Amino acid sequence: MDTIVDLVRKDPVRFEALECVYQLELPQCYIAAGFVRNLVWDFLHRNVKPTSLNDIDVIFFDADCVDSDYEKSLELKLSEQMPQINWQVKNQAKMHLQNGDDPYQSTLDAMSYWPEKETAVAVRKVEHDRYECISAFGFESLFQGLITHNPKRAYGTFENRVKSKGWLVIWPNLRIAP
Repeated sequence: MDTIVDLVRKDPVRFEALECVYQLELPQCYIAAGFVRNLVWDFLHRNVKPTSLNDIDVIFFDADCVDSDYEKSLELKLSEQMPQINWQVKNQAKMHLQNGDDPYQSTLDAMSYWPEKETAVAVRKVEHDRYECISAFGFESLFQGLITHNPKRAYGTFENRVKSKGWLVIWPNLRIAP
């Protein structure tokens, strides 16, 4: 998705974050969720200054390494490079246990269980000056300014997240998908 990559390149913090994560060389590793979603919503609302990020979600998939201490060590490593960021690193190979789902098969499969379809987006640096964007549900609804419930999760969870995160206040032109 060229538009997302262009937006990331124009945001020095996001661009640097992608470089830091790229250097970790983790399997199926992306920066996901609000990192991409909020950037697109800011673009749709013509916000000159990006909405600040509460954290940066780094996701990867490694069924052979499901140790939480390893995730914490990666967060520490990233914090040494960009201490101003609250890094959250999660191996999606074990997240099914926390969520009560069958085992996920990949990073993209894990994303397909997230409460909002527009949150299930991610980007990564693949090699010098080449980037990849993925989405469990496509990018159309994200660029239409929709917030769509994922039927794999309870509607109440979706509602609570929309309210608690204040998305409709921060980005007033967003709409809840029917």
